[in-house]
Amino acid sequence: MKLAFLFPGQGSQKPNMLQELPEHPAVEAVMQEATDTLEESVYNFDSKEALVSTVSVQISLLVSSVAILRVFEAEGIIPDIVAGHSAGAFGAAVACQSIGFADALRIIKLRGQLMEQVFPSGYGMGVITGIDEKTVKELANSCFTEKEPVYTANVNAPDQMTIAGSVAAINKVLDRAKHRGARTAELLNVSIPSHCSLLNPVSRSLHEELSKIKFRQPVIPYACNRTARLLRLPEQIREDLAYNVSYPVRWHDISSILCEHGTRLFIEMPPGNVLASLSKKALPGARSLSVDENGFENCLVLARRFCVTS
Repeated sequence: MKLAFLFPGQGSQKPNMLQELPEHPAVEAVMQEATDTLEESVYNFDSKEALVSTVSVQISLLVSSVAILRVFEAEGIIPDIVAGHSAGAFGAAVACQSIGFADALRIIKLRGQLMEQVFPSGYGMGVITGIDEKTVKELANSCFTEKEPVYTANVNAPDQMTIAGSVAAINKVLDRAKHRGARTAELLNVSIPSHCSLLNPVSRSLHEELSKIKFRQPVIPYACNRTARLLRLPEQIREDLAYNVSYPVRWHDISSILCEHGTRLFIEMPPGNVLASLSKKALPGARSLSVDENGFENCLVLARRFCVTS
């Protein structure tokens, strides 16, 4: 039986998430390294006002997740596999030691900046639940025009998908989805059409910058956002970090492949419990926890028991 650490993406953030991290030397070390790398206090990025910015959100997510990762490592808990959702993939790449934390932090800051610049207004994302991927694709294709593009994006569960593109086209898809029996069909409070080809320019720029960084052989497998395959080569991880922002995240497939490879305990790094909740629903035979919901000490105790049993 295997242990997987999950790293959340944008949408899981909350104000003061960094201040709420436990007091621990490993957390202090991560905060100091982040401050040194960013050349300003990392605590400037997690206020309610700061989190309006995609840049601040992605920085705070990475720092929060890696801080708790380091505490687990200090307590002797090492996962067998790692997976991150979208921006969370950078935390997963740090966890498998393919990229250093400082390099990941610099790139994720750039990622946020590029995402904010590419589509200043009129674009976004929506979420649809209660109907399958095939139906959502059909609806998106029926509403697509060159002037108002819309694409299917992340597949988080068999009946939970996001769409991305022009807000006008997204609203048309959402309206049609409701008439097709969708349980929910809502516009998200996101101004960037992530995980579709509209963000190809962002991926190209990220790839150029990532090519300047030395990637190392991962010590444990990393789950690929785009293909849901387990990656074991540094170049493959580099490619996924560059291009996951312009491709759909196959999160449900990732959860399934981790389970097929023997994962029976999932622990989600903070903030939030979105990924743990998805795992609970999709994989009832596995145990899924989040540090935010269940508490670090409870997660640590269970991880220790699990590692001994395994």
